[in-house]
Amino acid sequence: MTHRNPDTPAPEIVPTHPIAAVMALIAGLKPRARLLGLDVGSTTIGLAISDFSRTIASPLETITRGKLSKDLEALRGIIAGREVGALVIGLPINMDGSEGPRCQSVRQFAENFLAVQDIDIVFWDERLSTAAVERELIGTDMSRARRAEVIDEH
Repeated sequence: MTHRNPDTPAPEIVPTHPIAAVMALIAGLKPRARLLGLDVGSTTIGLAISDFSRTIASPLETITRGKLSKDLEALRGIIAGREVGALVIGLPINMDGSEGPRCQSVRQFAENFLAVQDIDIVFWDERLSTAAVERELIGTDMSRARRAEVIDEH
């Protein structure tokens, strides 16, 4: 987890499992504070937002990347208008567990954002997330073409 404000207490547990990290983060949030998920790419930033109970996330919008300052300002506006308490940022870790240039870029984006916005951030290991979604969709008897569309939307 990443904290910028030393006055904001960090969760007591420093979990290594991503679900435990999110649960520790949630424990410190105000009631009804939402989570905002970010999929930070080189050309876009995909956003998904949780409901107030933090049990369901829905696609929100996609920010087309431009100047970093504009990207950060757009994200700040979205956070301010939607009662967001923390960010969950996807980390594109390689299948062997190593972090390549894309991970470094995502981590740098998070650090840049923390320089302008005081908010808790947890990184989410994205390995196999597409495969997990596809398994769920196969269980719904959805066609292969429709599954591909749904996965691309998210």
